[in-house]
Amino acid sequence: MSHHDEENDAAGRADEFLQVFKKGAEFTQDLLKENERLRFRVVKLEETLKDKGHEIVADGPEALELKKKILELEQEKEEILGQIKVVEEENQNFANRYVEIEEENNMLANLYIASYQLHSTLDFKEVLKIIQEIVINLIGAEEFGVLLLDEKTNLLEPVASEGIETSAMPSISVGSGIIGESVGSGENYFIESMQGYERDLHKPIVCIPLKIKEHVIGVIAIYKLFEQKDEFTNVDYELFTLLAGHAATAVFSSRMYSDSERKLSTIQGFIDLLTK
Repeated sequence: MSHHDEENDAAGRADEFLQVFKKGAEFTQDLLKENERLRFRVVKLEETLKDKGHEIVADGPEALELKKKILELEQEKEEILGQIKVVEEENQNFANRYVEIEEENNMLANLYIASYQLHSTLDFKEVLKIIQEIVINLIGAEEFGVLLLDEKTNLLEPVASEGIETSAMPSISVGSGIIGESVGSGENYFIESMQGYERDLHKPIVCIPLKIKEHVIGVIAIYKLFEQKDEFTNVDYELFTLLAGHAATAVFSSRMYSDSERKLSTIQGFIDLLTK
């Protein structure tokens, strides 16, 4: 996807979120008005009940009729109170959804900025550094490693890490263990439950294969998050997927550039020797 396409996509997403926010604001106002109307109705009913109660002075037909009316008003009051509860629950659910959408919007905006940083350089080491910053700041990972595929040996070799010594991380065969299987399938891996988890460099809590279309060039293995979570959210899943594509493209481009620069330097060295 070109930068122009990315800009159009981001603009489309931003407009979509804006429309959701506008509709949400209108819906919230409607809920508040309905809530206010129902509460006013309850107050009026309570006043009516009080007035009717004072009017009951005997057990004659009029008193029985008033008792019947009071019972009906009591039932209506309970129904309205039930409606108020439903409206308040809907309001709370909408507020929660609004927060989720706002978090997702912020996440996408931050990733959009980070993707520009990723694609703004062809320096391989700088790209790895930016990937580390994204994983720390956007995903909230405290301990993780970046492994890239050596296509000659079919091994995943550690090239960068955070919270772990890179030299301590193992080389992984494609298809072997959790990390190798994730790379082999090209699918993200998420641990079922993080309760009681203890770090095992062969068993991360998350694996994010770095893919260009269906070609996997590496993986990000996460072992610990700053914020303890019992499970991942839909925002997390979307972030992992978007990160995988951007990071893979940046890594691939910077490696190709570094290789070409190295070859060019070697050729230039031979030319210099021949022309002396």
